[in-house]
Amino acid sequence: MISRWIVGIAFFLHASPTYRHLKKFAFNLLENPNYPYKKFFDYTMMLLIAISVYILIRHVKHEVNQDWLFFNNYVISFIFLIEYLLRFWVYSDNSKVIIEQYEHDLFLQRPFKLWNVLHNIFMTKMSFVFSLPAIIDLLAIMPFFHEMRLLRVFILFRVFKLFRYAKSLQQFVSILSSKKFEILTLGVFASVIIIVSSVLIYVMEANNPDSPINTLFEAVYWSVVTIFTVGYGDFVPVTTEGRTVGMAIIVAGIAVISFATSIVVSAFTEKLDEIKEDKMIDDVSKFNQFYLICGYGPLSSQVAHRFLKDGKQVVILENDHKKVAEAQKDGLVALTCDPASLHSYHALRIDFNTQVIAAILLEESDVLNVYTALTIRELSKKVQMLSILLHQENRRKLSLAGINEIVYTQELIGLMSKEVSGRPVAFEVIHALRSENSGVFIKEIVLDSIMAEQFFETSKLSMFHKRLIMLGIYKQSSQSFFFNPSNTLIIEAGDVAIVVGTRSLIDEFKALVRRKKRL
Repeated sequence: MISRWIVGIAFFLHASPTYRHLKKFAFNLLENPNYPYKKFFDYTMMLLIAISVYILIRHVKHEVNQDWLFFNNYVISFIFLIEYLLRFWVYSDNSKVIIEQYEHDLFLQRPFKLWNVLHNIFMTKMSFVFSLPAIIDLLAIMPFFHEMRLLRVFILFRVFKLFRYAKSLQQFVSILSSKKFEILTLGVFASVIIIVSSVLIYVMEANNPDSPINTLFEAVYWSVVTIFTVGYGDFVPVTTEGRTVGMAIIVAGIAVISFATSIVVSAFTEKLDEIKEDKMIDDVSKFNQFYLICGYGPLSSQVAHRFLKDGKQVVILENDHKKVAEAQKDGLVALTCDPASLHSYHALRIDFNTQVIAAILLEESDVLNVYTALTIRELSKKVQMLSILLHQENRRKLSLAGINEIVYTQELIGLMSKEVSGRPVAFEVIHALRSENSGVFIKEIVLDSIMAEQFFETSKLSMFHKRLIMLGIYKQSSQSFFFNPSNTLIIEAGDVAIVVGTRSLIDEFKALVRRKKRL
């Protein structure tokens, strides 16, 4: 009978929209860092902690208004108590556990094992109760019993609650927790040193009437302040044996401090990239609107910088760490994640309907662009998507994936052919770009004063005369483009040369045009 009631209550709660809404709201407010109202809750709790500690300090030597004492002892403590109970409530879903066990037993056609369920629920809740943050929360409530003056000291535990609300403190703790083994080893080493030195100094000094170290506690105190290189000077050994122990422990203390410093530094170094990534994700989630570029390469770089030049924000998603580092080095906001994965967008907290102006798919494969498009369409039906098409036979696949605009590189070449047809150098450029030789590139070379002076002379060399095509010069002073320029054109620093050729030939040309100046 009891089992039937419990199962019935579990199903009722699980199906109740009001109950589910309240529990989800409480969970978001307490535990979900992405919930927009959580920061207001955290700020409020931090303010209460600050008020509580201030009253404690003020009360040491001054009278405090009874209203403030009532606010501190009852109101703040009651708020913390409610918070503790809410965290206890949202820590696990009991109704879900009961229903799952009931359906499992029903499927196996065996009696419902109520006690097993209750045991699992009890153990789960106890794991919360005995967790360090929950213990701190509980101790912070102790001042609620203000009649016991000793418990007022527990107000200081409210300061530790700041770890729950300050993200930077949480990151600091997580960084140190990654070095638990090293810190434990250091702690054991320091403890052994303290115990041994305490016993030694006690044995050496305790029977000397001139020595200030007369008890074992004073010996431990002296060892601690000495090994951590504090040395107040209130307790000093007076015997030769005691001073010998002091010299040894000072050397050991330097080793302890050095070891501790290296642990902290190495932990921060290892987590530095992760911290930067988290910071960048937070920054991206705060962007109002931006263009999302999936995949990073030369084309993505040009597109991103063009948007930035127009004052638009751009976010680049790339799966390759090296390319992400290259993009960040170019001053772009780039994140290491798979653009074709739903998990990536959930982790980044991107709202496609309000934040993303358009998604531009520039992966090096049509298949990757199709997968990315399907993923983004799963998240938003409205966001505009543009993709590059590398192979004509994949056009229909990209179209079916929901891409609004498809750009085929060969079509662009056709448009350019129409624009420049009839000009002397056009056919050579078009032939080079349309050929199957994928090593042919169009490159912009920004000319400085050295390169401008030697540009035409270098281009006449036999190495480049027939193999490197000079498409044109863009004059910065007149903001005009000179197609197939003649030798009489005056080139100035800041002008941009457009050349077509293999990458190695272009690099050789750039190197040689600078080298000739030094001759």
